[in-house]
Amino acid sequence: MPTQLEELVEFLHHGNTEIRQIACATLVGYSSQPALFKSQNFLPIIDLKLLTRDYFPIARNALTILVNLSADEEILKILAEDDVYIETLLSKLTNPKDPTVDEVSMLLANLIKFDHLQTLQTLTRKVPEGVSTSENVIDQMMDCFVKGAEGGLNKYANFDYLSYFFADLSKTETGRSYFTTRQEYDGVVPITKLTVFTEHKSDIRRKGVASTIKNVAFDIASHPMLFAEDEANLLPYLLLPIAGPEEFSDEDMANMLPDLQLLPPDKQRESDPTILTTHLETLMLLTTTREGRDLMRAIQVYPFIRECHLNVENEEVREACDRLVNVLMRDEEGEGAKTDADMAKAQAQIEAPPPVDEEEKVTELF
Repeated sequence: MPTQLEELVEFLHHGNTEIRQIACATLVGYSSQPALFKSQNFLPIIDLKLLTRDYFPIARNALTILVNLSADEEILKILAEDDVYIETLLSKLTNPKDPTVDEVSMLLANLIKFDHLQTLQTLTRKVPEGVSTSENVIDQMMDCFVKGAEGGLNKYANFDYLSYFFADLSKTETGRSYFTTRQEYDGVVPITKLTVFTEHKSDIRRKGVASTIKNVAFDIASHPMLFAEDEANLLPYLLLPIAGPEEFSDEDMANMLPDLQLLPPDKQRESDPTILTTHLETLMLLTTTREGRDLMRAIQVYPFIRECHLNVENEEVREACDRLVNVLMRDEEGEGAKTDADMAKAQAQIEAPPPVDEEEKVTELF
């Protein structure tokens, strides 16, 4: 005899809209139980996919349930391998009037974890008017992400979760190739569309973008393009989130990048230590080549890492700073004999407690 919950699942395909709505809304709270939705050869999943195109309250709840259920490998496979359903999601994503776009973005960010969905990199579809001028799905998604920030494309959505989609996409060689290749339809290298969001107000967007940039940095052949000021010009976008309100000496500032000189006294360092660590790890990847190391030394990256180490009380951040300093302050093989002295000085600077302003000392009353 079916339980009340099992009976409720059967109402997902009821002919009465109100009953479908009640069933779907109630089942959101049970969407962490995938077994409940696997009955009758996954019929509830088929129902939920159909409900994605139902009236707004029902569609939003159906998508929310599917987002949660896609953590299950069997359900993930069923969703990701359904090309017709993927087109349904893409149609909704590129519809500026669809109120469920953020839920669609979340679902796509989960589905990309299944290998079959890597086909989106080469998939083409009808050009969505007013959204993109490209037939390529991946370009359309990128345009949604860029134009849709803070409701710029769809007043109901911010598209932030697409940054997680891009982060997973960039784990593959073909994915990294997309982000570092100038696209024919607009003449722009996609990674440059993401770098401008490293200091965005959305934690989700910043985190996904940081992870994407880090993955792209694994492509050593692209490093010259990533460094070039007339191409990706990546370093300012990595260093600005690492920088805080600290002042630097004239000697330090003399060779710093223009965007990093004379930062305002209210400059805020990235508040999320996970994102901060990701940026530091990206810089570490960019030291893989001699050219990268020399450039970072020339533009005075070290002072920013030193101040980050001194002012951020997070072990992972400090360890990432240590690793980067060890590389930047080390002499290249066969050059110079000042390694030990410089390394000791640099290590002492990042390990020393930050100076205390006399006016900010705590007064103790006895």
